[in-house]
Amino acid sequence: MEINMSPGTFKPHAFLIKYAEIGIKGKNRYVFEDRLVQCIKDALKAVEGEFSVYKEMGRVYVSSSGDYDYDETVEALKKVFGIAGICPLVRFKDEGFEDLKAKTIAFIGEKYGSRSFTFKVEVRRVDKKYPIRSMDAAAMIGEALLNAYPNMKVDVHHPQVMVNVEIREEINLYTEVIPGPGGMPVGSNGKAMLLLSGGIDSPVAGWMVSKRGVRIEAVYFHAPPYTSERAKQKVIDLASIVAGWAGPIRLHVVNFTELQMYIYETCPHDELTIIMRRYMMRIAQLIAAEEKCLALVTGESIGQVASQTIQSLAATNEVCEIPVFRPLIAFDKKDIVDIAQEIGTFETSIQPFEDCCTIFVAKHPVTKPNVNIIRRSESKLVKAEEMVAECMRTKEIIEI
Repeated sequence: MEINMSPGTFKPHAFLIKYAEIGIKGKNRYVFEDRLVQCIKDALKAVEGEFSVYKEMGRVYVSSSGDYDYDETVEALKKVFGIAGICPLVRFKDEGFEDLKAKTIAFIGEKYGSRSFTFKVEVRRVDKKYPIRSMDAAAMIGEALLNAYPNMKVDVHHPQVMVNVEIREEINLYTEVIPGPGGMPVGSNGKAMLLLSGGIDSPVAGWMVSKRGVRIEAVYFHAPPYTSERAKQKVIDLASIVAGWAGPIRLHVVNFTELQMYIYETCPHDELTIIMRRYMMRIAQLIAAEEKCLALVTGESIGQVASQTIQSLAATNEVCEIPVFRPLIAFDKKDIVDIAQEIGTFETSIQPFEDCCTIFVAKHPVTKPNVNIIRRSESKLVKAEEMVAECMRTKEIIEI
């Protein structure tokens, strides 16, 4: 049974930010901590209130000296990659153990009132000069809480409430750990170019690679009049949702119509999907080079459609000179949908506005393309290089 505070009964002085993976870094851990601090500052710019974000002895804190919106603050922090847990806490100066017990009693009363629940006290002494050992301090605080609140009971194995006390230069007191998204802070692991469509998969792929600390830009292939402005807006909306997690995204909108029609009119129709995909990868790679992105990211999953068989993926990869990350490669569709629903992209992705890939799909696309045959078909596209240059020249950039 989970114990929650009543709305409005308790407002913390600060938040202790817990990270996971960053903690196993070596001498360069401070680089990742500094990046996390900056990501938190960026996320809180949209929240009402004045915030201070800082490091202190292996901990990251968020505090506000004035009024702020608690719910908005927590929601913003829950979208910062690198955060494993968000602990609303009170901090106060060490004025002796009796004062610590009194403040703990007051804290529990303010936060939980007269409710009945089981608890455990855990004390961590970072300051080893503190005159009372951790286990003894936990037992004495627990005894004080039992005397103050007879409705509470101790359960050291499965407590409903864990009362955490950290004895540092100041005392940290908290009982709640709100899960964060985990991962690594965005910007700590380079930059990549996401091939973003209006489907379910590619926004999830962008989210997943961002969770590993990769900053993303995105490219969308637009084919008017075969794809509408509503289809383009749908992709912009998806990029905006992903940007809520990944930070600002530069979206490159490529007018793909002329090149796509040229391929359609020149090449065998069963090869259309593969050849179009190869040209998308070529163009995405050119844009990636301009933007100093070190890899491409796609939402492909083995066997999901004809262009995503192993043979098709190999044929697509053949034109790429930089790595292609496919974070969804072994995912079932249900797994992808579950993540899309969790991160908020699913409802937008299923809006009925087609992208350029789905419009030009052949009735019977090749599923095991021979790269030599594909190259032979592409050799007929004598105007393709000129058209690729025009795609690059006329692309639109939208800052999201």
